[in-house]
Amino acid sequence: MGPFLTFAESYIDDAFIKNKGFRIIFLLFFLSSAFISCSKSSNTLSSGYSREFKTVFAKTSRYFDFNQPRQGILYLDSAFNKIHKPTVDDRFRYYSFHFVYYEQVQHQSKQALAYADSMLMMAHKSVTKQQYVSNFAEANYARGDAYFNLGQYNDAYQCYFQGYLVAKNYLNQVSLSDYTYRMGMIMYKQAHYKLAVEYFKESYQQSTSAKKFDFPAFYRQQELLDNIGISFRHNGDIDSSIVYFDKTLAFINANKGKFKDRSSTMDIARGVVFGNKAEALISQEKYNPAKSMLKESIKTNLRKDGDNRDAEFAEIKLSQIYLIKGQNDSLKNLLSALRIQLDSIKNEDAEADWNRLMGSYYLKTNDLRKAIYYTQNYNALKDSLIKRLSSLKETDVAQQLANFEKQSEIETLSNNNKLQRIYLSAAIVLSLMLAAIVFLVWRNWRRSKLDIVTVSKLNGQINDQKANLEEALAEIKNRNREKDRILRAVAHDLRNPLGGIASLTSVMVEETEHDKELNAQLKLIRETATDTLELINEILEATNNSSSTLTKQWVDVNLLLNNSIELLRFKAAEKHQQILFYGLDHETEISVNREKIWRVISNLISNAIKFSPVGETIMVEAIHKSDQVIISIQDHGIGIPDSMKDKIFNMFTDAKRPGTIGEKSFGLGLSISKQIVEKHHGKIWFESDGSKGTTFCISLPAAKPKAVHAESRCDEAKEISGR
Repeated sequence: MGPFLTFAESYIDDAFIKNKGFRIIFLLFFLSSAFISCSKSSNTLSSGYSREFKTVFAKTSRYFDFNQPRQGILYLDSAFNKIHKPTVDDRFRYYSFHFVYYEQVQHQSKQALAYADSMLMMAHKSVTKQQYVSNFAEANYARGDAYFNLGQYNDAYQCYFQGYLVAKNYLNQVSLSDYTYRMGMIMYKQAHYKLAVEYFKESYQQSTSAKKFDFPAFYRQQELLDNIGISFRHNGDIDSSIVYFDKTLAFINANKGKFKDRSSTMDIARGVVFGNKAEALISQEKYNPAKSMLKESIKTNLRKDGDNRDAEFAEIKLSQIYLIKGQNDSLKNLLSALRIQLDSIKNEDAEADWNRLMGSYYLKTNDLRKAIYYTQNYNALKDSLIKRLSSLKETDVAQQLANFEKQSEIETLSNNNKLQRIYLSAAIVLSLMLAAIVFLVWRNWRRSKLDIVTVSKLNGQINDQKANLEEALAEIKNRNREKDRILRAVAHDLRNPLGGIASLTSVMVEETEHDKELNAQLKLIRETATDTLELINEILEATNNSSSTLTKQWVDVNLLLNNSIELLRFKAAEKHQQILFYGLDHETEISVNREKIWRVISNLISNAIKFSPVGETIMVEAIHKSDQVIISIQDHGIGIPDSMKDKIFNMFTDAKRPGTIGEKSFGLGLSISKQIVEKHHGKIWFESDGSKGTTFCISLPAAKPKAVHAESRCDEAKEISGR
């Protein structure tokens, strides 16, 4: 998935590269990877690049390779208009070239966002699952970059998450690392440094799986190590930050010989890390080593081809040391030199600190008038920076993450409460039994002292039975856990060979010529392996649902439903079916586990497709009623017989039938869906008529709507919650 590296240098912060040459490296990497993908694509109009566009693609790429993006775009616009019938992928890549041009070359993020939206529109027109996943993930990736550069971090995070959710089962770890990297950058921008560390660490681990260790891969890895150190430093964990700064420097030095033609760029990176580590040392009052590192950083990045803005920051840090040490002459000389640089290269953050240091210098030299003047300038600039940072916090996409741990604690307490109720019930039963025994002993003692021996024996038997029952209960629990463990182990061990069988037979069927009888046998093997693999996945999901911890986040209902529908449209298209969606007329969020609820909705829509005849319509509708969001999936299929209605939510139920064109059914999906919905304190139910089809409904707790909503378009759905 090379195209995902198109935007690998979008976020430039602290230790990131700012020179034009390195930007072209990433662009070349993207174009070459995309061309490889192009060469493997089909020549049909429905999927892949057309023959005419491949020529246009190659020539446009060369313009970008030689740093002539403007000429490349002009050629692309002219040549594309001459293509008779461009495919979906032709148009998608046409828009992606324009996105790169406006985002990376012109830095016009609003214009770039328009092209990213066009990429998403073409993704929705994909006709195969592989094509849809690839284009949908890349389009959301591009939209996330545009939103990020516009400062709309909530929208950016949402785009990255959608792309990651769709692509995580299809992309390699290196491509996924770009998603986690960007989500880490959003956490960093919003001062959630602990979360940023986790994202950056995950991105680093994913990036190390690259088979090809070239200069872009090296630079991203050293950048991530440095970012981890910066995040630790901001979070107050100075020792950990220094450890990662040292790891970054060691990593750069170890690879210096591999990229001799990039020695200047590597020196810049080393200078940036020196400045970051020096700041950590200053916080530990280790001024001498910090001073040496800052001087080395300034010397490197003040060069014409260096990172001049980072050099300004390093000079600010060095000035702070001079101020602390009372070296007034050195402080004044450095600030005077920095003033000249700031007049040439604007740096708002450094400008504010320069005024602060000038005020402190004149305060020490008893020139109060100038001290007040520069201090007032500092306060004005700092107020502007604070307002800008406040606006970042207002778009905080991680505000719910802090509640996950508490939610887990609440669930643990809830489970403990259930156990306590069980123990209390058992205690009450035992107490009643003991009371009955005492009564019998008292009554029989009055009748005859001889009966005391009999009562004692009975009491002993009861105690033995109680002990046996407790042992049996413990044994049942152990066996149940062992059953789940064995089931998971067997399912997991079977999944890999069955997946291999399915893949191998697919290759044999599609790429090798056989006689009709052998070809039919190979298809039967492939279908059997695929069906068995799907059953194994259902079994694993069923066992995992019973033991996994549920983590929730706020999710927009319309967006969640729309994503599920779009992923299944190609499946419905195979049966010439149409999916109609009637969403909420207002933005409503629900607190759910996004992936699990997405699985429930996708399972219900898949069932509607499976059990509906060819050419039928499936309706998905959401309404807001009181404090609940009710989602209904209605089909006009074969319905559910009365004899099966009480069994369809049972695990491994025998109430299962093939689809309208023979699709397999394992009887696990609805049971898993019911477990997930009930874990969310919701309800799932259905109404079915053999002549009219089936309507499945789920009800979930909802937040208050952000606007007054209109009446539902579906009159039947208004009454769903009362059934």
